[in-house]
Amino acid sequence: MAAAPSRTPDRLRARDGGEQEITAVELFFDLVYVFAVTQLSHLLLDDLTWAGAGRAVFLLAVVWWAWIYTTWMVNWFDPRTAEVRAVMLGAMFASLLMAAALPEAFTRHGLLFAAAYVVLQVGRNGVGMVLLDPAHPLRRNFERMLAWSVAAAVLWLAGALLLDGDRRLLLWGPALAIDVAAPLARYWIPGRGTLMEMGHPLHGGHFAERFQGFIIIALGESIVVTGATAAEAGLTATVVLTLFVAFLETAALWWLYFGLTADGSLRLMREHDDAVMLARDAYTYLHLPIIAGVILAAVGDDLLIAHPHEALSTAGALVVVLGPVLFLAGELAFRWRMIAQGNPPRLVAVVVLLVLLAPATAISALAISAIVTALLTLLGFWELWAINRRRAAAAAPGTAA
Repeated sequence: MAAAPSRTPDRLRARDGGEQEITAVELFFDLVYVFAVTQLSHLLLDDLTWAGAGRAVFLLAVVWWAWIYTTWMVNWFDPRTAEVRAVMLGAMFASLLMAAALPEAFTRHGLLFAAAYVVLQVGRNGVGMVLLDPAHPLRRNFERMLAWSVAAAVLWLAGALLLDGDRRLLLWGPALAIDVAAPLARYWIPGRGTLMEMGHPLHGGHFAERFQGFIIIALGESIVVTGATAAEAGLTATVVLTLFVAFLETAALWWLYFGLTADGSLRLMREHDDAVMLARDAYTYLHLPIIAGVILAAVGDDLLIAHPHEALSTAGALVVVLGPVLFLAGELAFRWRMIAQGNPPRLVAVVVLLVLLAPATAISALAISAIVTALLTLLGFWELWAINRRRAAAAAPGTAA
């Protein structure tokens, strides 16, 4: 007797070669991460110490990883189906609880934070496995992801229940390491080896656009933080000036990402023969420093608007300068992984920014922020001029085809 037809394809995105659009439920899901990024910015602002920075970086990695796994899932599954949409809404609520608990993850809300993250990771991977027929090649991916997330879940919950304060990192650190290392280890399982193939093609264009959307989330959070701080400080002439500097820096970061990086990477992801590995390396891992740089820049803008005429503390100077440094360094690594090419002007900009750390605590916040913003703006215009010059040369009569 013939086997019953599989219903798995009904829940998966079509693989007909056409473009896959970002759906409304994916954009709705991302709204929670606007809140999560805002929580991280405020957490760092409230504790500008090495310990505070370490906690913020750790929590950013957790938030990023929660978003990453959901993004991978909906690149395969079709969010327009009822089952997948229900998974997305459940993941959204778990993400909301996790984000709400972020400020006190190391104190009284550690269990809520860890439990929300565990439910998100284990639940999504488990449901993804159930939604697939046992014979479908993609199911083995979710079986392996579920095994790794369950192993990490034990440490997340044990850390919240057995330890308190920063001592939770003794178990939470290894738990996050398991989650982060899983794709690099190709979800190795004892006795079953590693995952050799993903089992289902990746929609490269959709994947790249989702990450571009997260960049917009982080930049938008910067606008929200600086606007709220300016309104609270009172819109005096000085505050308006600092708000302009902060906005110009945010616009420069947007320009630098979407002017040179985004379009080329989007085309490459659509055409690349091994989009899965490219997506894992260039987006899953190498976009994290870019996001961290945008968040640090937002915190630096808040410090600028709050105290424009005062010299920055060492911590404040590090935030103002290292935000753009992380952003540019992440983009340099991203560009190298995508096309194996460097970007000398951006590398020079990183070196100049690092040199600026020396005088950063001796001049006002407005002065150092203005210098950083001017450098980023000039870099953006330089790249635009270089692009236009290359296009003009290519279009000139007599140019070889």
